[in-house]
Amino acid sequence: MNIEIKELNGSYYGTLNGWIDTAVATQFLEDLKPLMNNANKSIVIDCEKLEYICSLGLRGLLKLKKETVAKGGNLVLNHVDGEVLKILKMTGFLKLFDIR
Repeated sequence: MNIEIKELNGSYYGTLNGWIDTAVATQFLEDLKPLMNNANKSIVIDCEKLEYICSLGLRGLLKLKKETVAKGGNLVLNHVDGEVLKILKMTGFLKLFDIR
């Protein structure tokens, strides 16, 4: 799993790549900290290259969502499809996120 974070014009963009499974979930939560610290901004997470996400990874995204709501920011998930889309549907998380 790899996450790349960029700031552009006051918005933050994260690109997820690979698998977020239990072996890397703790690191994923740590990697989300820069976005948590800027949750008052617009945050876009690109999931086009994300192949899988486990429950701990979903927990990280949910924490980020709650933080953006609390701080007046906005979180969007882009390019969610395949296995990740199925997981979001099965868990009921699909309705919790703005997905484009």
